[in-house]
Amino acid sequence: MTAELLRPAAAEFLRIACAVPDLTAPTPCAGYDVRGLLNHLLYWGPWLIAAGRREDPPAMGSAEAEAALVTDGWRADLEKQTETLVEVFGTPAAWTGTTALGSAPMPSAVVGAMVLGEFVLHGWDLARASGQECAYAPEAATAVYESAVAMGDQARSMGVYGPAVAVAADASPLERALGAAGRDPGRPA
Repeated sequence: MTAELLRPAAAEFLRIACAVPDLTAPTPCAGYDVRGLLNHLLYWGPWLIAAGRREDPPAMGSAEAEAALVTDGWRADLEKQTETLVEVFGTPAAWTGTTALGSAPMPSAVVGAMVLGEFVLHGWDLARASGQECAYAPEAATAVYESAVAMGDQARSMGVYGPAVAVAADASPLERALGAAGRDPGRPA
């Protein structure tokens, strides 16, 4: 996985996210409508940024479910956060060594892979919820697939991914990534 995949994936993610017309639409991401998924992204983004910078996690006044981060300025907030994530994880050095996500130590490459996965998987969730197409580079989708396979069991045990979904033998890299992360690429939101 390389840092070079982040910028184009982030641009596609932002194109999709900033165009969603209905914050109440359901998404394929279990338990989230569009507003809830955007809130999730805005809540955890600062944690990912802190991990990338190898800093202490931000002090959060409330849990994700109680946070109300999707305000009138949510698009600008998401754009700024996404650009910061790209700046932080856009260099190969950010993917080396170890860091911590909160109090959990882990390889920095795993956190970088999580950032790329957020852009691709949640970008697809938002595209599906709003009737948009998404066009992620096959290399980015393949990297997300490899990450989803590598951490799939742990992610499923934590409720981050649903059960893996079988996809066709000739599935695209994005469809394989979605299936590995518990999303059915053929099912509507």
